[in-house]
Amino acid sequence: MQTVFTRPLARRRFLAIGAVAAGLSLLPHRLLRAETIADGVPVRVWRGVTLGADASLSIAHPDPAEADRLIALSLEEVARLERVFSLYRADSALRRLNRDGALDSPPADLVRLLSEATAAARNTGGAFDPTVQPLWQLYAGHFERPDADPAGPPEGAIRAARALVDVRALRVEPDRIAFAAGGMAVTLNGIAQGYITDRVTERLKAEGLEHVLVDMGEVRALGHHPSGRPWTVGLADPGNPDRTTATVELTDGAMATSGGYGTRFDAAGRFTHLFDPASGTCAAQWLAVTVQAPDATTADALSTALSVVPADRVPAILAAYPGVTARFTHPDGRILRLPA
Repeated sequence: MQTVFTRPLARRRFLAIGAVAAGLSLLPHRLLRAETIADGVPVRVWRGVTLGADASLSIAHPDPAEADRLIALSLEEVARLERVFSLYRADSALRRLNRDGALDSPPADLVRLLSEATAAARNTGGAFDPTVQPLWQLYAGHFERPDADPAGPPEGAIRAARALVDVRALRVEPDRIAFAAGGMAVTLNGIAQGYITDRVTERLKAEGLEHVLVDMGEVRALGHHPSGRPWTVGLADPGNPDRTTATVELTDGAMATSGGYGTRFDAAGRFTHLFDPASGTCAAQWLAVTVQAPDATTADALSTALSVVPADRVPAILAAYPGVTARFTHPDGRILRLPA
């Protein structure tokens, strides 16, 4: 039997559907035994939070103790990567880079992910840009004030923050990462969840697993569901994330969704975490963008980038990513799928 995994946090973007016994309460940081499916293989499930997003891990394995060991191994990998990418841990490599403007002998994962982020920036014509953190700081700081102007930050402040957004001013080398200008900062919130999802998936594949569904903020399926059918992921309704609007089947693939409803700075929802790097304003043309790709890093970066571009720019961006598809939800609820 299938049960919906709901996400209680603000960043509730997916409702991942797996083979969990009906009636089980999926509590954070608990290991739960799923019911035995038709071919006799149980699915072990973990749920919790990583990088501020709801997360889950479903492993098909005949030995529950070994499944628990592999889940623990996966969570160790997540914890290791959080120490690299977190914007909230004072000791993370990313925080030190943003604080000091440069980082010598950076962790290999930070070099790799920033290299992938800069490649995504090139392939999307700058629609994806990891250096938008000054915009986040501006909007978050503005709306934290009790007397905040509901119209948003002043235009001059937006221009000043926008002047610090330029991925071309980020130098990424194996032995050093540095900004070309003072005041710059990086956020990996538009790509790190996908990267962590991929690293966990690859770690489990190296352990010999063939049937896994990993959701560390984005979703990736390793193989198919052990019953023989694809893994199934439900898309959350942007207007009511407690329910699904559609389901997607995944086999050896990944999916990511971006939507302004995930993090809103103001009560009206006019200002969100999705920034247009070109203008410094918040994107509003789509309620949600879902991308399916071979890996979660690509899906995550593209769902972020495509959230800030009009429909006529999408085909040129997707041309650089063969086999990738995107689903766009208009503010009026209409759905656009590209390639058609």
